Amino acid sequence: MATLVSVNVGLPKDVEWRGRITRTGVWKRPVTGPLTVRRLNVDGDGQGDLAGHGGEQRAVLVYQLDSYRHWQEQLKRDDFTYGQFGENFTVDGLPDDEVCIGDRYRIGTAEFEVTQPRVTCYRVGLRMEEPRMAALLVAHARPGFYFRVLTEGEVTAGDAIVKVATGPEAMTVAEIDAVLYLPGHERSQVERALRIPALSPGWQGSMRALLADAAGEADGGRQPGTARSNAGLTAGSVGPPPAWPGFRTLRVAGIVPESEGISSVTLAAADGRPVPPGLPGQFLTVRMRPRPDAPPVIRSYSLSGRPGAAAYRISVKQEPHGAASTYVHEHLKVDDVLEVAAPRGAFTLAEGTAPVLLVSAGVGATPVLAMLHALADAGTRRPVWWVHGARDGLHHPFAAEARDLLAALPGSRAYVAYSRPRAQDRPGTDYTAAGRLTADVLRALAPPADAEAYVCGPDAFMADMTEALRACGLAAGSIRTEAFGAQSAITPGIAQGPAKAPHQPAHPPGAATGPMVSFARSGLNVPWDPGYGTLLELAEACDVPTRWSCRTGVCHTCETALLSGRVRYEPDPVEPPGEGDVLICCAQPPEDLVLDL
Repeated sequence: MATLVSVNVGLPKDVEWRGRITRTGVWKRPVTGPLTVRRLNVDGDGQGDLAGHGGEQRAVLVYQLDSYRHWQEQLKRDDFTYGQFGENFTVDGLPDDEVCIGDRYRIGTAEFEVTQPRVTCYRVGLRMEEPRMAALLVAHARPGFYFRVLTEGEVTAGDAIVKVATGPEAMTVAEIDAVLYLPGHERSQVERALRIPALSPGWQGSMRALLADAAGEADGGRQPGTARSNAGLTAGSVGPPPAWPGFRTLRVAGIVPESEGISSVTLAAADGRPVPPGLPGQFLTVRMRPRPDAPPVIRSYSLSGRPGAAAYRISVKQEPHGAASTYVHEHLKVDDVLEVAAPRGAFTLAEGTAPVLLVSAGVGATPVLAMLHALADAGTRRPVWWVHGARDGLHHPFAAEARDLLAALPGSRAYVAYSRPRAQDRPGTDYTAAGRLTADVLRALAPPADAEAYVCGPDAFMADMTEALRACGLAAGSIRTEAFGAQSAITPGIAQGPAKAPHQPAHPPGAATGPMVSFARSGLNVPWDPGYGTLLELAEACDVPTRWSCRTGVCHTCETALLSGRVRYEPDPVEPPGEGDVLICCAQPPEDLVLDL
């Protein structure tokens, strides 16, 4: 019979790590005597990052003595103590390749249910002083697992662990961990996992994303065998593979002013052939050289034209002192040639029958206008809401174009707010109401709670609109936003100070004469030096906003579009990223490259 060997608890604390402060509860220590296990936790225990650990579905972390022995041999160490792997329960028995999701156990006077494997996270490596640990736990099929507390009660080291029920499908912790994190993602295994009611909602969402991805390949929507991102880990954050690698030249076929300070540029293939279609909401990355004696500048612009057209249309706002936008507005001419990367991005119009809310301000109309084109071309029967904010008619881009598209969609609704309308702007025709488009205004419109919303504009605008939409009852997963600049960072547990503008590294590790790394969204070109270790560490040295969790090629949080160039990996990721993407947490550049960061 399995036995509870040790009960371990620890409250979150701040730990210095890589020159920063991270808050973590991974340091657990054994306690003696009985402890009460409650719905959310063991008494005296806590987690530093509730987004990834803790809560009802992850109340108690369990790890096995057999895995202790395995890692002592693998890592050549004899310094382990109970709680070494951040677990609450150290057990003798309950191996990951035998315990199943949905199994129920009684320990002491408490009863538990297995909900999911351990979440891969850099902090177990921090505690173990082994940076690769998150990847090793997955690769060696020894992640450990979480309990949900069914009946609160007392437990004591030495208690017997009694199995009281077996989970449906008899799918082991090791099996389901491999389904999500390792290559393959066999559809029958995914479907099997989704038949287990006890599986935590987060893992159910990952499994549904894997199933939808498999369905997309099966129905011919994607080339079979195409290297693509792990949808279970990146759903909603990584777009489909690009139509071509790197940059290609496209000819400027037209330049049209849309409003004060915004002009559209049409880009066509030099040979006259139609360009590969982009998805509604995607963007192009353009490399241009405003000055022949200066490095090129790289900027990304949303596609604003009809998806599937023979040429691309982007729309560029003149920014004060903006090198790229000034070049486009003052120097670019028809028949000039630009270097362009293929359409990219995950901010794309999803298929379905739910109402669609297209919410924008200023030049933020560009990606949602492409979505409106797609809806009109399809003759959709979905209710469509067009909500836009502008200063006045002079600064209202695509006004007539949007009205014509909405007129083709019976039942569509439009609300246009002018913050400072001119005397010649016509209420009821050019705009709906005077004033700013605020959260209060959006709430007053009472959009349907089952809608899917697409929001684009300044950061503060998107934050306000997102809050308002949630207040209207929309689910968080139904609200998508698109930032023109750097994306918001994901740095779990790291104390955040004042935001800093991206910059050249203050203290390069060496001569830094290696390949040039360009951060497209940040407008930064930095020479590589091996002393940085990885592209992620280089980005951090430059205060370029990054997203990461495991830092060792498992979780794919850091998966980033590789606009040009190639990388090598050290260590190799557990599963490679999708075609045209890179895992920056374990990658180094052997040649010049451009990242969508």
